[in-house]
Amino acid sequence: MTAMTTRELNHRTIDGLDIRMLWDPGSNLVTIAVDDSRTGETFEVEVGPGERPMDVFMHPFAYTPTRVISPFAEAA
Repeated sequence: MTAMTTRELNHRTIDGLDIRMLWDPGSNLVTIAVDDSRTGETFEVEVGPGERPMDVFMHPFAYTPTRVISPFAEAA
């Protein structure tokens, strides 16, 4: 049995944002990962049924994050 890994389908960097489109072949799930180098915040958006992956990739802030990673969470 071979282990499948997440694959990067697309990537762009703009104005301090690093945005990646990731696909997990095992679950067939596409997620958009956003890293903001200005604030240190990171979040992911799962592309849901009926959503177009490129729309989420181009406009990730228009979608609800499924996972948020805050650099301030550990300071509390």
